[in-house]
Amino acid sequence: MPDENSGLIGSVKRLASTLISIVATRLELLSNELQEERLRLAQMLLFYVCALFCFGMGVLLLTVFIVVLYWDDHRFAVLGGLCMLFFALGALMMMLWRNMARSRSKLFSASLAELSRDREQLEPRERHE
Repeated sequence: MPDENSGLIGSVKRLASTLISIVATRLELLSNELQEERLRLAQMLLFYVCALFCFGMGVLLLTVFIVVLYWDDHRFAVLGGLCMLFFALGALMMMLWRNMARSRSKLFSASLAELSRDREQLEPRERHE
């Protein structure tokens, strides 16, 4: 009676085991990349909110300072000028944000590269005789 680990059935079992191992490894890699991306986005959001708060407070205090400085002479001109400046800066920031949102993320790039390498290794190679 032939050994079950040799021959065609054994080869198919080893191939199936190898393929399952490859798929499991790639799924773990995808999971790790998703977790890293989630943590990166959460950190970016936290930094964004903190920076936005600090810049907002700075702009508010600077505006109050400039208006108080020119209170007697040109308070309405200063308020109007600062209002226009803030609207222009806000529009610029929105355009920059939109461009950043349109750029491609590098999410799954390592997994796709590994899957491409796996596909290349599994493709039959031509034999030169």
